[in-house]
Amino acid sequence: MESTIVIINLFGAVALLLFGLAQVKDGVTRAFGSRLRTGLATGTQSGLRSFVSGFVATVALQSSTATALTVASFVERDLIRPRMAQIVLLGANVGTAVTAWIVATGIEWLSPLLILVGVALNRGSSSARKGSGTALIGIGLMLLSLHLLSAATEPMRESPALAAFVRLLDGAWPVALALSAVLAVVSSSSLAVVVLILSLASTGVLSTELIIVLILGANLGGAIPPVLATLSGPASARRITTGNLAVRAVGCVIALPLAAFAADLLDMLPLSPEKLPVDAHLAFNIALALLAWPFSGVISKAMKRLIPAVEEPDSGPRFLDGQALSTPVVALANATREVLGVGDLIERMLIRAENAFKNNDIAPLAEVEALEKRVDRLQQEVKIYLSKLGREGLDGDNARHSAAIMGYAINLEHIGDIIEKGLCEQVRKKVSGNLKFSEDGYQELKSLFDLTIENLRTAQTIFVTGDFNLALRLMELKVDVRKAEKLSAERHLGRLRDGRAESLQTSSLHLDILRDLKRINAHIVTVAHPILDDSGLLRESRLRQVEPGT
Repeated sequence: MESTIVIINLFGAVALLLFGLAQVKDGVTRAFGSRLRTGLATGTQSGLRSFVSGFVATVALQSSTATALTVASFVERDLIRPRMAQIVLLGANVGTAVTAWIVATGIEWLSPLLILVGVALNRGSSSARKGSGTALIGIGLMLLSLHLLSAATEPMRESPALAAFVRLLDGAWPVALALSAVLAVVSSSSLAVVVLILSLASTGVLSTELIIVLILGANLGGAIPPVLATLSGPASARRITTGNLAVRAVGCVIALPLAAFAADLLDMLPLSPEKLPVDAHLAFNIALALLAWPFSGVISKAMKRLIPAVEEPDSGPRFLDGQALSTPVVALANATREVLGVGDLIERMLIRAENAFKNNDIAPLAEVEALEKRVDRLQQEVKIYLSKLGREGLDGDNARHSAAIMGYAINLEHIGDIIEKGLCEQVRKKVSGNLKFSEDGYQELKSLFDLTIENLRTAQTIFVTGDFNLALRLMELKVDVRKAEKLSAERHLGRLRDGRAESLQTSSLHLDILRDLKRINAHIVTVAHPILDDSGLLRESRLRQVEPGT
């Protein structure tokens, strides 16, 4: 009976730790999710920045798995280069190890205070305050779980069954490594397994060699959940998560035979025996990062050969079910899903154009023509589908919804034309002519590219949710885009007057790219028109009323 209670207490403490981790992730995502995603997407221009971005994101989210999946999605959309993505995950691995080290510093006494402050913040009205409060509650629960783990493992000190089991593992390192890896996969958290090893080590039943082996298993198992999560995803995402798993697997293969030597080295250092698991965890990930960093490019190329891209067999519509035309609500939902896919294609085209612009490389433009053809075809199929639906007769709300869907699809098709025939041609001229913008001009255009992509993502959300506040915000951003375009044009003309060579060479390109981005934003903003029109906030003319004769 006593052993059953010990096991329940142990598993309950681990469950509380996992729940706390989930609360931290949810809270930070709610409060700072967009900033973290933007930081990950933009903070990968160099190896060091990529490493720091992965480290910071993982410390904030308390989940290297979440960081890995986010990075994989960015690689899929060409926001991050594969080599830099591998370095981001090296930083994420170190971030997890640092989190475990901090948790083990004996700050469990802060748990009640953190939960109290978190509950107070969670009562706030803003999402940032609520998210911060949820994250603090999660951290408090994590620290509380450490206290419960310590209490749960205390009776194990004199347990003959545990001693026999440990002796068995001590003589079979591969089994110990596999057991630890399985626990990490089941819990989807290497941090939880490291903390469990930390609690068991505090009882004094684990040898230094076995601690190292178990830590290696936790690291190996922690890389498997992202791989499982991306199995059905595109090849570009699978390459990143599989590459990270390969790096950890190679690290474990190298480190396992050296466990005894590493144990002797750790025993000689002035380290606290109670913190030995987290020290070993941190040392392994730092060493792995230092060793794998120079080979990140090689790893990316190897993964590309190992996981080749699969050609998409069908570029036609996926959701336009003709049998649903008899049920307008279902048919309109199908059309909405299809047009969302068109918006995703437009985003891919924009990202490829921006990448070609930033990297002075036309290779990302190779896919744009094929994407634009898919956009044309899908937009045409949506129009035909909605026209068939209209023959059945639609009531007022459904008729307006159908018109909004068709209007957004048409505007997305116009954007595709602008990207292919406008932006891409300008970028090709820049690359083929080896033209270079002034630093100020380059930053102005890059900022407008980024703003355009962000506005498109907002438009996609508005299209699905019909959110009034987001629609109003997007209309306000249209003014910001117009001001940014006007200001950039004025600054560019000022640089021309100053006789700056770069501005003289790229004058027409600069103004043409500005014009095209402004036109794209004008089409994006139209998704907000039906919502604001229904609310009576949209005027037919921007002209101010004037008295006759004035």
